[in-house]
Amino acid sequence: MAEAPTLTTDRRLLRGEKTRQAILSHASKLASAEGLEAVSLQRLATDLGISKSGLFAHFGSKEELQLATVEEAARVFTDEVLRPGLKTPAGLARVWALCNSFLSYLSRGVFPGGCFFEAALAEFDSKPGRVRDAVVQTRGYWVASLARAIREAKPAGDVQPETDEEQVAWELGSLLVGANSSFVQDGGGVGIERARRAIRERLERIATPSAARLPSH
Repeated sequence: MAEAPTLTTDRRLLRGEKTRQAILSHASKLASAEGLEAVSLQRLATDLGISKSGLFAHFGSKEELQLATVEEAARVFTDEVLRPGLKTPAGLARVWALCNSFLSYLSRGVFPGGCFFEAALAEFDSKPGRVRDAVVQTRGYWVASLARAIREAKPAGDVQPETDEEQVAWELGSLLVGANSSFVQDGGGVGIERARRAIRERLERIATPSAARLPSH
């Protein structure tokens, strides 16, 4: 008995989605190590053993491929950094958890070139366009998430009311960028541990006397 047309179509769509996901997973890792400009239909076709025409069916242009790669990296960042950090209840511990999730994302080598977005921002900072806008938007959302976590820690009684959350979030973001740079340069954990110590000291300066002590890790 022949398969129902709907079932055949569903299986074909599923295979297509799996292929697309495999392409984007490889593309995001490649981009973190070699840059988004290295992500081309020809390079991926060679790396993955897929015809260039097959790739073109998924992505109509190099720019569309790069945008989809940024979107995939944002999905990974959300799963690896944002969601784990936000599981912690609102308060100073959530800010700490978000920062630690980022440091864990680095140390576990989720992307071989360190943080995808720091690499992409350095590459596209002076190249206006849709790809740069997508990278900047995602990185901006991350820093805004830190600021929001600090702001929400105020009514929780953990952070001094006069604290400028935007300033502190900028400082924390800069420390995490520094940790990323150190990790990319030497592949070791010294920079990560220095960043963790500096973040702890910065958070302790804005903590209220009643705030619980930060976890050791």
